[in-house]
Amino acid sequence: MSQMREKLENTLETVFTAEFPSLDGGGMAKVEKNAARLAPWFDAVNATDNPAAHAHASNTSSAIAMKMHGIEPIMQIVCRDKNRLAIQADMMGAALHGIENISLLTGDDVTAGDEPETRRVFDIDSTQAINIARILTTGQYLSGRKINPAPDFYISAVENAAAPPFDYRIERALKKHRAGAKYLQLQICYHPDRLEKFCAGVAKIAPDLKLIPTIVLVKSAKPMGFMNEKVPGIDIPLDTINRVAAATDQAEEAYKLTLELAEHALSLPAVRGLHVTDFRHDDSLDRFMHDLGQKPRN
Repeated sequence: MSQMREKLENTLETVFTAEFPSLDGGGMAKVEKNAARLAPWFDAVNATDNPAAHAHASNTSSAIAMKMHGIEPIMQIVCRDKNRLAIQADMMGAALHGIENISLLTGDDVTAGDEPETRRVFDIDSTQAINIARILTTGQYLSGRKINPAPDFYISAVENAAAPPFDYRIERALKKHRAGAKYLQLQICYHPDRLEKFCAGVAKIAPDLKLIPTIVLVKSAKPMGFMNEKVPGIDIPLDTINRVAAATDQAEEAYKLTLELAEHALSLPAVRGLHVTDFRHDDSLDRFMHDLGQKPRN
């Protein structure tokens, strides 16, 4: 059983996940360097699948490399780039290497990337992909062809608590849970009230679904402004950006804001942990985890 599953299903401990940097070169030395930084703090780490519609080393190869260096991967698979055959192949390739944590998502549109002329696939959507992962765990492909032994996937997905229509986001979370998702990593949310409403709604209609909100470490108001203006699905209140921009020490104020958002998120119903995105790449990650009461693993 994966460490992620064991902790989420059989304990009440707080779970922490993170995102592994995309790999574009540097070989295993780069994998080892990033693994050494993340391994002391995180239960599992996302192996992304062409994030922001940019080509990188494949999700499967990245997940295998992470596992080789002591990181438990959560292998993401996006529907934007792959049909149902390729998606099943990704999952079975992961199972071949003992990778159990699978996350199915739509993927950013190609217009967000550096090759906007790319043809979108979208043979299936993320909820259908989740259902396919569940079918594989019963010992058969979507076609009905047998798999022996069946892969033992721990299935997850993503959702955006801060994007309208807000009530529909709660309904989508339920659909993904019914399809087979056991937990959701939530996208970046700088609206505590929206996150609170979403978590309460999920806890009411899907009490077994576990939520892991995303928290972002930044150094200043500049990256917050960029996310607000350029990243689809992210909306940061102007007052929040101005709070950091007006501070004498923007890095410290941004850190305090992040800690406040993290503590609030952890207080909400259905929340079982945090997904930490680190845009600072300094010693603040260690500080942040310590401030949340965590101790590094040996």
